[in-house]
Formats: sequence, C-alpha cells, structure tokens
Amino acid sequence: MSAVVWQTDFPALLLRSRGKVRDLYEVGEDLLIVATDRLSAFDVVLPTPIPDKGRVLTQLSLFWFETLREVVPNHVLTATDFTGPLAPYRKQLQGRAMLCRRTQPLPIECVVRGYLSGSGWKDYRTSGHICGIALPPGLRESDRLPEPIFTPATKATSGHDENITFDEAANRVGQELAERVREISLELYHRAVALAEPRGILIADTKFEFGLIKGELFWIDEALTPDSSRFWPAESYEPGRGQPSFDKQYVRDYLERIGWSKQPPAPELPDEVVAATQAKYREAYRKLTGHELA
Repeated sequence: MSAVVWQTDFPALLLRSRGKVRDLYEVGEDLLIVATDRLSAFDVVLPTPIPDKGRVLTQLSLFWFETLREVVPNHVLTATDFTGPLAPYRKQLQGRAMLCRRTQPLPIECVVRGYLSGSGWKDYRTSGHICGIALPPGLRESDRLPEPIFTPATKATSGHDENITFDEAANRVGQELAERVREISLELYHRAVALAEPRGILIADTKFEFGLIKGELFWIDEALTPDSSRFWPAESYEPGRGQPSFDKQYVRDYLERIGWSKQPPAPELPDEVVAATQAKYREAYRKLTGHELA
C-alpha cells in the first residue's frame, strides 16, 4: 500500500496552489496535479487523511478520461512518465499525479443532474425549478428526472459554488461555448451512466470542468470521481429519501452526529470512520473499473 499523503513537498518544483484536495505545481508550460489524501467536509479541510483517496481520485479520473476520450479531448499528458524535473519525485507521484496541459479554465462548473438531490432538491422544493429549468410537480427526493439536465454553477474560490441559469452561464463564457459545453457534458453523462448502471452504481449527478487552449476545448481537472459526483449503490436505491453513497457522506454523517459546529478547526476522525470512508472510495473504484486499486 502506498504511503498516506496529506500534503506534498517538492522543493525543486514551483508550487502554484493548494486546493482542498489537490496540490498544483508548474512544470515548464505544463501543470502537475497531485491528488493528496486530504478530505474536506462542509468546506473545511479535515486534519485526518483518508488512505488511498488521492490514488482513487487520480486513477478513476484516468479511467474516465480514457474511456470517454472520443467525446472530447482531455488535458492529461502522462500519469506514468515522470522524467526530467519530476524524476526525483517519481515514487511519491506514482498513482496519484497527472502531468497536464495548461489551459484557460472556463469560469463555470458544468453540472449534470439525473436525479433530484443535494442543492437541486433544495431549489426544487423552494421553486419547482433548478437553475431556471422547470420540473414536473410532485417529485420526491432522489427521484430520477424525466431526463438529465444541465445545471451550471459558479466556480467559487472558497465556500460553495452557486447554481446559475444557462443564460447566466452564457453571459460568462459566450452563447456558442455555453451551448457546446452543455452538449458535451450531457453526452459524457449519458455514456458514463450507460457504463456505471450495469456495474451497480447510479450517477445521481456530476461536475465537469473545461478549459481552452488556442480556442480548442479540453476536459480538465477530475473526471467522474466520488469527490465530483454522487455515486449511489443501485441495489439499495429507493426514492423518497436520501441515498447511501460512495463518497464522504459517511464522514459528513459522523460530523453531524457529534455536533461539530462546521467551523475550523475540524476534529480528528476516529479510525473506524477513516476505514469505512477508505472502503467506500475503493469500492467505487472497483465497481466502475472492474478491478481492485493496484
């Protein structure tokens, strides 16, 4: 088993930023994206890492980038050939890092929803709409929607992203590009669902990010992972309530039970919560790819 990584330290590389989960380095004209084992809940990074989490995020992203590459090109250059300035860190990078083209990221999150959950469920209960899209009355929490919908969001640097209408997204990126990423996002979602459902996972919703290089569109960041998606076990699906999921919901539920204020500092997680969360991430990987995490 690889070592647990809460934070990376590569002195010879230029650290560009640390996100909630990923550390980003500049390597010449390219970017090195390293997925750590950090976990955030309620927008706070927890002090306890989840073993294997970063490797699951990276390897699952690579699986989807490769599986769906005919839909849209992605930004990955390599996830194995760490040479040149990366050579001294090859062991630490293996399995959890991607060397990627540098793009100009679009300033929107491209969210596709196939089921009524999360902020979509909250908006629907309030207005009967999600991101300006009217839905049939009488839907229950976790109901499958008549058809998947594209529900863009702002890209927040801190805190939660906020749902916006398609027209607002078009104002940010232009009408033609907004229509293009909507079409591509829906196609990626449809194809992913077709693969995942027979393998026992319902993709309730997921978030895509895209970037431009000289006008060419690339799929960037992560791809259909437990951090960017709601994965539900198909065998226990029952609309009318929240669903168990293959992600950090187990941690959120624990933090709710102990009455944490949701303000930093976050508490350490007990061993049993860490182990259960690790198992959820690994199970999602195994079900989707058909094999265990190496």
